[in-house]
Amino acid sequence: MESLKGRLLVAAPSLFDFFRRSVVLVVEHTEQGAFGVILNRRADTEVAELVPDLEPLVERGAPLWVGGPVGPDSIVVLGDFDDPAHSAGVVEGSIGVVDPDGDAEFSRARVFVGHAGWGPGQLEGEVERDSWIVSDFDPEDVFSEGDLWADVVRRPGGDFALLATMPDDPTLN
Repeated sequence: MESLKGRLLVAAPSLFDFFRRSVVLVVEHTEQGAFGVILNRRADTEVAELVPDLEPLVERGAPLWVGGPVGPDSIVVLGDFDDPAHSAGVVEGSIGVVDPDGDAEFSRARVFVGHAGWGPGQLEGEVERDSWIVSDFDPEDVFSEGDLWADVVRRPGGDFALLATMPDDPTLN
């Protein structure tokens, strides 16, 4: 499988674990494994409350986002760069990893606590088992405030447009 770096992993409707209705941006994917952040899981706290040193990187009152279940003490900051080559690591397009101690200029950033991680071959196996729908990435996805899962599922149209209307809990239908 070619690298999924810079692609979205959209949780299949059959996925009922921690990743239910999540959209993960793959930040890195090599033979050694993969690393990404969930883009659509807002935390119940603000950046200033949990990591005040990072408050200058985001807008006042910006929420913290849950990037995944791995490394709950780790922080990942993604930014929208004028020149992504100056980021700590380009993800895709204008989006890159922000070095909090660096001086690269970016127009906006989002702070994630924790991340998603896969060992060698693990992500490939999950994709083969249809646990994830692989989708194209739009830089605006990082900063989405709406129902990103439904928005991304709807993009290809056809049967996916119907799937996007599925309620959070289908048993309530």
